[in-house]
Amino acid sequence: MIVVTLDRMPDPPEPELFERAFPREGFPRYDWTERPSSLPAVVWTTETTHRDGQQGGLPLTVAQGIRIYDLMCAFTGSSGALRQAEFFVYREADRAMLEAALERWRDGAPVEPTTWIRASAADAALVREVGVRETGMLASASDYHTFYKFDPGGRRAAASAYLDAVRAVVDAGLRPRLHLEDMTRAPEEFVLPFVEAVRELAPDAKFRICDTMGLGLPSERVAWPRSVPRLVARLREAGIASEDLEFHPHNDTHLVVANCLAAIEAGCAAINGTLLGKGERTGNAPLEAVLLHAAGMGCLPAEPDFRALNDLAAVYEELGEPLPAKYPLFGRDAHRTRAGIHADGLNKFWWMYAPFDVPGLLGRPLELSFTKDSGIAGLVFLVRQHTGREPAKDDPQLVGLHRELMRQFDAGRQTAVEWEEIAPLLDGAATPSK
Repeated sequence: MIVVTLDRMPDPPEPELFERAFPREGFPRYDWTERPSSLPAVVWTTETTHRDGQQGGLPLTVAQGIRIYDLMCAFTGSSGALRQAEFFVYREADRAMLEAALERWRDGAPVEPTTWIRASAADAALVREVGVRETGMLASASDYHTFYKFDPGGRRAAASAYLDAVRAVVDAGLRPRLHLEDMTRAPEEFVLPFVEAVRELAPDAKFRICDTMGLGLPSERVAWPRSVPRLVARLREAGIASEDLEFHPHNDTHLVVANCLAAIEAGCAAINGTLLGKGERTGNAPLEAVLLHAAGMGCLPAEPDFRALNDLAAVYEELGEPLPAKYPLFGRDAHRTRAGIHADGLNKFWWMYAPFDVPGLLGRPLELSFTKDSGIAGLVFLVRQHTGREPAKDDPQLVGLHRELMRQFDAGRQTAVEWEEIAPLLDGAATPSK
């Protein structure tokens, strides 16, 4: 017989809920054992829904594009969490969206509109008179691009073309932002000399590290170019300030948020992506997730209003581009349980099965869809949530209702039972069978 002793497991007078890491009033926090010395004092995001979101398939009319810009502004408010939004300038509809956003920004809106162009003198001329202060410029950095996109191909030919465009942008009085496309497959021998050459022409230039195919890794133990922390660290060592660096990843291999957080810890102050993760292929960095964790890092002077994103999710629903039901934070079922053991926990101490104060911080309810696995605890949860009543598990009405619902599932029902179907039964519109 094996004797097990628990003498070394004392019962404390109060439960240990690790409230330094999981505060009741806010998002989960990083309880740093040692705050990274490279961590920027302030972190913010920049938006690309009007550029990469459209490129990824969002069918925006001018009115819809303006509505999305307005919701960006409502989200960030005075927090400084979202500072810029970039726009295309090639189509009349895109220019109309940009002009409307610029007008709002001049009137005090918190999100500065910028543009995106190909790295050519002709494109630089397009934005000369638009009224923006800064433009992004495509500067493909990997040999996958420099050798096969250009004719004749090669690093020097590509760099020369990019630098001509930088000169044109500077001559137009704009700040250039170099988008180092495919940098997680780019040779150091191209990137660092090119960055140095750009800074000679434009000392105030900004640089965007683009993980174009989602191939970056969040580990500094990996060699250049896949290590996102190493890419950031090398550009910082080259003299680029944290606030002049942006990271722009895609989610092709499921690492988009992890790579964003690794970039921040390594010293990148700005993350470029889209609210609710819209974008090319698998999507851009979901900025709401990045900002939730940046708040936890202690890098946000103030938090944006996450509740405003419920309206943005509704806009995408109207566009026929709804969020997946299980999309984190704002998907329809993101905070919906079906398990009886979870429902029982929510009934007893709802923090047990909630990552944070979801209703208060996101403006979304904790929900339950009743299935064969929900038990009477699931019915208790629904009654409490929708009526304010506090029924006991042995309430005869609930016991009878549970028996009826189990009969339906045993007879082959596969769909969950929602409150709209349960309420009439509780109100006596139907009598459960015994």
